[in-house]
Amino acid sequence: MLVKPSALVFAAALSAVPLGADEAHRHGGAPPERLGTVRFPVSCSPDAQTRFNRATALLHSFWYDEAAKAYAAVLEADPDCGMAWWGVAMSRYHPIWAPPSPDELAAGRAAVEKAKAAAPRMTERERAYVATVAAFFDDSGTVDHGTRAHRFERALRSVFERFPDDHEAAVFYALALNGTAPPTDKTYANQRRAAEILNAVLPLEPDHPGVAHLIIHSDDYPELASLALPAARAYARIAPSAPHALHMPSHIFTRLGLWDESIASNIASAAAGKEYAEKTLPGGHDFDELHALDYLEYAYLQKGDYGKAKAVLDEVRTADVVDEQSFHVAYTYAAVPARYALERRDWAGAASLRVEHPRFPWARYRWAEAITHFARATGAARSGKLAEAKKSLAELEKIHVGLRPQPGAYDWAGQVEIQRRAAAGWIARAEKRDDEAVALLRSAADLEDSTDKHPVTPGPVLPAREQLGDLLLELSRPQEALAAYEVSNRTAPNRRNGVAGAGRARAALGGH
Repeated sequence: MLVKPSALVFAAALSAVPLGADEAHRHGGAPPERLGTVRFPVSCSPDAQTRFNRATALLHSFWYDEAAKAYAAVLEADPDCGMAWWGVAMSRYHPIWAPPSPDELAAGRAAVEKAKAAAPRMTERERAYVATVAAFFDDSGTVDHGTRAHRFERALRSVFERFPDDHEAAVFYALALNGTAPPTDKTYANQRRAAEILNAVLPLEPDHPGVAHLIIHSDDYPELASLALPAARAYARIAPSAPHALHMPSHIFTRLGLWDESIASNIASAAAGKEYAEKTLPGGHDFDELHALDYLEYAYLQKGDYGKAKAVLDEVRTADVVDEQSFHVAYTYAAVPARYALERRDWAGAASLRVEHPRFPWARYRWAEAITHFARATGAARSGKLAEAKKSLAELEKIHVGLRPQPGAYDWAGQVEIQRRAAAGWIARAEKRDDEAVALLRSAADLEDSTDKHPVTPGPVLPAREQLGDLLLELSRPQEALAAYEVSNRTAPNRRNGVAGAGRARAALGGH
């Protein structure tokens, strides 16, 4: 049975992780592949078993396309290895990221049917695993995503309870709990339960990529982030061959305002993603690379290193060819230019932003496009261009009305509404409707506080409560401004503008 370790055992287990590819590289020669250690016994040939373990290690680091290829290699080694079809299906479901596309759903359903056909040759435990992916992919044409995600979670809980010594069941159940965690639940019940399960596996499997990875996801919240710092500092050493493993620690570094560590993490991840793209899409870019650049931009701006931030912006603006037109890419394309202008208080620059990368399918990601309109509206309102500000606000309103949330999926419409209220607040301020401006920004901040950022993003493009502090300070209400900044700075510590704003508020109060 799994037992909960003490904090001391937790730290000792992670410190026992061997040095990774970076250490091997320092001793000369190409570093060997390091994806961590996975032991997932299945009833397949010895060669297929070795390949299956590697494929599952890739899966645990969310390298989904490579995992699908690796599970296909398992079937080449042993066509009768039915559990490889379970792996193919799992590679098409990304519980923490976003609902599968129609093509991914079709591929997942087909893999599930292959796995079911192989079920008579499987063990009872393997059939239970197949039931977990069937719970998600079956009826995907008629049953909503949220219902199927909860079915997947319940099916994995059953495997976890029936096979208490199966560490893979524990890790995948923790993944499912994170995937169904409501973003409005500020008790973080699912995430805390997932972390408890993972912490019990940790001393038994200190080199397991999924354990460290999912501890980070489970604690990727302001109130919990410090608990995952040892995991964040270990994950890149566990699986340095996976670009996502090099990036993922920066989620915790960002939550804690550890900008130097975030920068190092994302430089390494972006480089690994770029190297991968050179092999798979010469002249193009990997979505992991762009995702890391978004976090890198954020960290450089918080350090005030605007030259390096501009270099990242230039790189993103020229990255037209990507291997996957995913929501990670959509967010990066929109957020990096907006951050660069807004964080530097370049209101005229923000007002002049345009939706870039015209060949990108923005119609699929209107919530990401909304970031550009928010930046334009805010920048225009704060630089005296009211007509332009109102045009961009109208675009935000149109996008918000057009978004149709999918049950169980992240509420991007709610995030657009936060942006709409904040932009409307700055327009009200420009029109001297100050009480309305404060009310709008306060309501934006309250709405933002009631939910949480998407697990993939480093944070709001411009925190609403920090904006409220800016407005209150502008209105010569430093006591209220300081209170707003202090709340924002607890949620997002060491933000450059939040810290500076609090300092200005204290100075206006006479240093008290």
